[in-house]
Order: sequence, then C-alpha cells, then structure tokens
Amino acid sequence: MSSAASRRGEAGDGWNAHAYARDARFVAELAMPVVELLDARPGERILDLGCGDGVLSQAIAARGADVLGVDASAELAAAARARGIETIVLDGHELADSSQIRGRFDAVFSNAALHWMKRDPQAVVDAVYQRLLPGGRFVGEFGAAGNVAPIHDALRREAQARGLDADTIDPWYFPTEAQYRERLEQAGFVVEALFSFERPTVLPSDIGRWVTTLAGPFVGAFAPGAARDDYVAAVRDRLIDTLRDAQGRWTAPYVRLRFDARRAAA
Repeated sequence: MSSAASRRGEAGDGWNAHAYARDARFVAELAMPVVELLDARPGERILDLGCGDGVLSQAIAARGADVLGVDASAELAAAARARGIETIVLDGHELADSSQIRGRFDAVFSNAALHWMKRDPQAVVDAVYQRLLPGGRFVGEFGAAGNVAPIHDALRREAQARGLDADTIDPWYFPTEAQYRERLEQAGFVVEALFSFERPTVLPSDIGRWVTTLAGPFVGAFAPGAARDDYVAAVRDRLIDTLRDAQGRWTAPYVRLRFDARRAAA
C-alpha cells in the first residue's frame, strides 16, 4: 500500500492514485485479516498510518470508529479524502511532533507502510507509542526480511549496473521478527503477537507495472523516457525466468510481518 514515508515515482509527489488502484489493489484486499485483528469498536479514535487511498480506512470506519488517515503522498491522501476519510499529508517520521494531529488515539493501524519508513524506524515506533492512550494498541502488517527478495535484488543490481548507488535510492526496511520485536519493546510496548509469513501473490498485470507503481524511488532515479523505460525492461528481464509461469502470470514472493502490540494501561 502507500506509506508515510517520502517516495518518488510517476506522480509529482511520488504516487499515482490511478495506477495504484489498477496495479496494487491486492495490497488492501489481502490485508483484511489485519483489519480483523485491529477489531475496531464504535466510537474509538484510530489513526491509519500510511493510509494510502483510504480503502482500509473505510473498512475501519464502517465499524463505527473515528478514523484519521495519514500519508506522505498528497495524491493518495486526496484519494482517501474522496472516500470520506479525514486525511492529512505527513511523513511518518514527523508523527510525534506534528501540530496537525491533536490528542491521542485508542489504536494506530498500519498496513504495507512501515517498511517505507527507513530513515529512523525506531523514531516511528516511539512516536506511535506517544500517540496512543494508555492501553492503546498498535496493529499492523508490512514487509518482513526476505520480502519480494528477487525483485528487490534485481532492482538493486540493475541500478548498480547503471552507475547508481543502490543503497542511496533503496527506500525499504525489511526487518526480522526479532529486530522488530526489539523495537516495539524498546518503545515500551507489550507484544501480544508478532509473526512473519510467506504470501506469494499472483499479480494482476505484468511485473513492469508493479515496478513502476510500487518501486518508485528506484524507477524515479532515472530520467523519464528511454533511460527509465530501459531500466524497467532490464529489471523485468532479470526476473522473467523465475517469477513468470508458462501461462504468462507473474508472482511476487511477498513475506509479511504482522503484529499486535499494546501500550501499558495507566
């Protein structure tokens, strides 16, 4: 899904809402178990961190909760507002100090967003803790160690082959279970559940569209036109033998980390 981290890509602010709905709707559709884990209740105040275009925010609000969406992408935030979700444009790293957010929340929810918050993941977890009421819960899912590993490797290798520093443009943070548990506990959370799992996902279209839509910082590092198109095509060529089946379907080898953590009651 989207994130509350800075991202570059096809749209001016890094995301194209139409392309996201067309090529990545599965991100929200496959996250309904996380919404169930959140178990939002009528009247609760819930922050959706990295709300994207608001599809999951809507599902949470339908349970009677008061939802505030937060996303770094102005375009995706606008799409969430069009769904009736109150949304602000904000980088997740700024969550603790933002004057745009008032008060604290019964829960913070996040799907497919935390792996974009690479600059200082601990600061994000600490900020979530500060934004929760005593007894509040932090429920989410995002990319774990090994997430889309062949795609990630191909993106990095092809960027390096074209003279770029992959470490500089790589936007993703994919921790192990132990690493993220340590971050949560360091912030003060009690971890109720935390596990990773493989979720291979058949894509709705060609891997080139996945790369263009969901790997914006890699693609955006190349000038629009031939240089960018050639990069995407070369990444596709690196993956075709392993991720495309005989019927022409592409599968992305997702690995997700799901968790439920609580701030201690007062």
